[in-house]
Amino acid sequence: MKTYPRVLTIAGSDSGGGAGIQADIKAISATGSYAASAITAVTVQNTLSVEAVYPVPPEIIAAQIRCVLTDIGANAIKIGMLHSAEVVLAVRDALLESLPDGVQQTETGRQPAAGRQPSVRNIVLDPVMVSTSGHRLIEESAIRVLASELIPIARVITPNIPEAEILAGVEIHSQADLPAVAKKLSMGGKVSVLMKAGHLSDDSLVDIFYNAEEDRIVELPSSRVHTPNTHGTGCTLSSAFASYLAQGLPLDDAARAATSYIHGAIVSGSGYSIGHGHGPVNHFWNH
Repeated sequence: MKTYPRVLTIAGSDSGGGAGIQADIKAISATGSYAASAITAVTVQNTLSVEAVYPVPPEIIAAQIRCVLTDIGANAIKIGMLHSAEVVLAVRDALLESLPDGVQQTETGRQPAAGRQPSVRNIVLDPVMVSTSGHRLIEESAIRVLASELIPIARVITPNIPEAEILAGVEIHSQADLPAVAKKLSMGGKVSVLMKAGHLSDDSLVDIFYNAEEDRIVELPSSRVHTPNTHGTGCTLSSAFASYLAQGLPLDDAARAATSYIHGAIVSGSGYSIGHGHGPVNHFWNH
């Protein structure tokens, strides 16, 4: 029997359908993989705003992850919205617990066994912090824990410019700043970084992919699409990246394929009207 390339997405639900789990499942499916999910929060949102966030208990999030991995398994994992430090730790523990040494308990809290990695190598982490409409989606205390406990076990992170500025503690003023910031976020060359340039004002954009495994900067140029339909672009890009890694593409090729896919989705979706605010991209443009 054949099997599908499998991607587990761990993220929040978007009732408007343009971002979060909904966007992840669409992107993973559209790029040729099978999508399973673990929902971290239920949001009340549409194209205009996020009106409320209802957290899923950390133990239920971890149980979803275990349930999927012990039966369906995963060739790649995409991680999106994790709103609290407790949720970050629960996700980390669920991903690490299948290891022989498990997770060690210390006086300062749960800590991963030194030098350990989860059994699924292809982890793409999108450090979701603020929605397209400007709503804060993560507690301040969770950012530090995300940086110290979850980013080190990822293979790739995909921050946009505001997220990169928070994580790196620097200001980004121009395209020329991106390679150095990407390297700074790589945890000493251990985690590859796809830096998204969309928040800059240039019409010609160049996303920067730092391949930490080869110590190489890859430039990924594109033209800006002038459209309000950009809701869920980060979720969609990171999910496509995970999908292509699940299919066995090398890092550079997966980065190129994912950025090409999201650009096509933005171009195709620019001609549609959904809602009265930031509409979604067209996830199925290539079908």
